[in-house]
Amino acid sequence: MASERSLLLWLLILLPPFAISTASSRGIRLELTHADARGDFTGIERIRRAADRSHRRVNGLRDTGIASPATLKSDGTEGMAAVHASTATYLVDLAIGTPPLPVTAVLDTGSDLIWTQCDAPCRECFPHPTPLYAPARSTTYANVSCRSPLCDALRNPRSHCSAPEPGCPYYFSYGDGTSTEGVLATETLTFESGTAVHGIAFGCGTENRGSTDNSSGLVGMGRGALSLVSQLGVTRFSYCFTPFNDKSASPLFLGPSATLSVTAMSTPFAPNPSGGGRRSSYYYLNLEGITVGDTLLPIDPAVFQLSPMGGGGFIIDSGTTFTALEEGAFVVLARAVAARVGLPLASGTHLGLSLCFAAPEGKTEAVDVPRLVFHFDGADMVLPRESVVVEDRSSGVAACLGIVSMWSVLGSLQQQSMHVLYDLEGGVLSFEPDRCGEL
Repeated sequence: MASERSLLLWLLILLPPFAISTASSRGIRLELTHADARGDFTGIERIRRAADRSHRRVNGLRDTGIASPATLKSDGTEGMAAVHASTATYLVDLAIGTPPLPVTAVLDTGSDLIWTQCDAPCRECFPHPTPLYAPARSTTYANVSCRSPLCDALRNPRSHCSAPEPGCPYYFSYGDGTSTEGVLATETLTFESGTAVHGIAFGCGTENRGSTDNSSGLVGMGRGALSLVSQLGVTRFSYCFTPFNDKSASPLFLGPSATLSVTAMSTPFAPNPSGGGRRSSYYYLNLEGITVGDTLLPIDPAVFQLSPMGGGGFIIDSGTTFTALEEGAFVVLARAVAARVGLPLASGTHLGLSLCFAAPEGKTEAVDVPRLVFHFDGADMVLPRESVVVEDRSSGVAACLGIVSMWSVLGSLQQQSMHVLYDLEGGVLSFEPDRCGEL
């Protein structure tokens, strides 16, 4: 861990300097929009879409621990690329270039690179909600050279650029089949508050496949040197997700404006796997147990811990909607919840969820859901009912457990109505219930 921090410090010292508006000394406030809030989707359609995204997202997160096979790039050459997690849950609006061009991007705590589709020209681009960014029309665009420390920060062990090559090419593929290819560059980013940040490294993508759900690119918020928080040099950030079916914006705070009350719960981040790679970008937590009702479930805490080879672990993620648990832990949890709810089971295939309960005939009252608590190192996260189950009465389903069986991730549904703060300097995650729409 110390060596990783030293490397990050070394990279940040060598990175080109950038200037930030004085407004940033008080912190920056941004508004996040759920990916489906801008579409005309019913509540059930949003659940289905969220479940699909969660499955693709968790598969992508899990696959980052596996060496990806060689892939063919657009020019027919063979390239190696780390597999990242994709799919969008929350979107952020900002502007890029001079003059500023509005863009919408996915907020992603599970990766580092900031990138957007570029008309340079764009040889292959997926549908996007805003005009394409054109580097030639910006007076502040600059290519990053192959020898730059920024390019070093981007590089994974299997990729390289030739020294004579003037630019720094990149190619990222994601677990859901989305990919982006282009060059690393620097630009000015302008936030909603008017705060302008110069010299921010980003990927100018000219060959992009797949989709990022109503957005033009991605803003990485991970622990690596190229993430937005690392490049801004902020030591903390926080967000507060409004309820899942609420279309109101969710606030994101960067810097000093990210604060919680003295009664907030706190848990340390777990050390990241050694050896770099994509998993070094994740925010790992020490999940020690789960309580349903008043019963601590018989789950071996080892199933949530990182293995010596870097597998497993439990992360917190903004891009996964439904929390996922390792299969053995999920089975224990599902049996405990089913026993306490006491209703006949129903198929949740149409929602992409495994544990659902049939709606009692002639009864419309809400299903009585047991108390659910995640026990972290030094902190208990008590989940309210709306963070435990989702409902679909129209299909005869009274409620479904909003947790799935896969690799272990704390999703955004379980974080809703919770103000969550990442203290990067202190290495601590803090959280407390809050009325997110009023912050």
